[in-house]
Amino acid sequence: MDTFISPDIVKRRRRRTALAVAAVLATLCLTAWGINRAVSPSVDASGVSIATVHPGSIANTINASGIVIPVHEELVSSPIQTRVAKVHAKLGQQVGQGELLLELDDRTIVLAIDSIKEQLAQQENRILALTLELEQKRKQLASAIELLELDLEATRVRLGRYQTLRKAGGVSAEDLLTAELNVKRNEIQLRQHKEQIADNQRVTNSNIEGARLQKSILQKQLQGQQQLLAQTQVRAPFAGMLTWLLADEGASVATGQLVAKVSELDNYKVEASLSDFHARALSAGQQVLVEQGNVRLQGEVQTVLPEIQNGTVKLLVMLRQPHHAMLRNKLRVEVNIVTEQKQHTLLADYGPAFNGRGPQDIFVVRDGVARKTTLNIGASDGKSVEILSGARAGEQVIISDTSRYKDRDSVRVAQ
Repeated sequence: MDTFISPDIVKRRRRRTALAVAAVLATLCLTAWGINRAVSPSVDASGVSIATVHPGSIANTINASGIVIPVHEELVSSPIQTRVAKVHAKLGQQVGQGELLLELDDRTIVLAIDSIKEQLAQQENRILALTLELEQKRKQLASAIELLELDLEATRVRLGRYQTLRKAGGVSAEDLLTAELNVKRNEIQLRQHKEQIADNQRVTNSNIEGARLQKSILQKQLQGQQQLLAQTQVRAPFAGMLTWLLADEGASVATGQLVAKVSELDNYKVEASLSDFHARALSAGQQVLVEQGNVRLQGEVQTVLPEIQNGTVKLLVMLRQPHHAMLRNKLRVEVNIVTEQKQHTLLADYGPAFNGRGPQDIFVVRDGVARKTTLNIGASDGKSVEILSGARAGEQVIISDTSRYKDRDSVRVAQ
């Protein structure tokens, strides 16, 4: 016989069954969640660098290493092969224009100057001797010409008398011819003596000009040696700092060897070096940002040196503040060469997760989960990168190294 079951009892049994099923399902969910947490990788938010995408402006730059150098620097070299006689300055000291730095042994130059002076004296004596000789010959010839002129006058008188007597038959034709020949002989001798004076004048003048030319050559040589003598007194070419000095007294010095270097104070530029991979992107006039610590100085590329050495190209940067107190000779700085400017674009802080330009897989954090997303990366200035597509303003991206998760599509970010 069937027993009637109260509706309340049925409701209680159904309630217990539903609760049991719910408990089982909850247990299964918790178990699955626990297994998922145990198996799925996660990162601690404090262990990674997360940047927020934000709008802004960026300048695409090429990074280079630089060294501060003086705008004006002059090298002083030895004019001759000699030795250091005496040192008057110290390396690193400030010097004034014309200040004596060191003395070079000048004995060989002094001997050369004495020899040239002796040769000059010889040429002067030769010029004087030639002048006196010309004058003496001129006087001798002038005296001879005076005598010949008297003889010519006498023969002409005799010829005139013979011509008169010949008409009267007082002299023979032979005597008249002799008188005529004597006149012609005296005329020829007189002309020859006058021509000899002109010839002697030309020859002597030519010898004198040769002596004067040799004298001029010797004077130029003397001037050159005197300039070399002055250069043995090594002096500062301008006011600045003595940045190099051959300070060993008695040391041998070759011709043209560097003995001192003076650099201008408080006026600097930057010599930058970078890979020749970027050579085509470089040009004069590009804007440059020079950084050292927290100091940032603006400038522009003055010139790109044409020679490439060991895969490195060099360029010179003129600064807008070349007298800045931070600048020191040989100070190493970071140089950022601006190749492109962009306004009103999306940016994120730069980090190891980014590698150049173009599409890249970056983890974007949404709802506590970092999901691998393809972002199109554009310009970079070493501190920020441009995000062309793949993320929106306000979203967060992991910018630290995530190479260990490269095979994962998502990673939990534990707060």
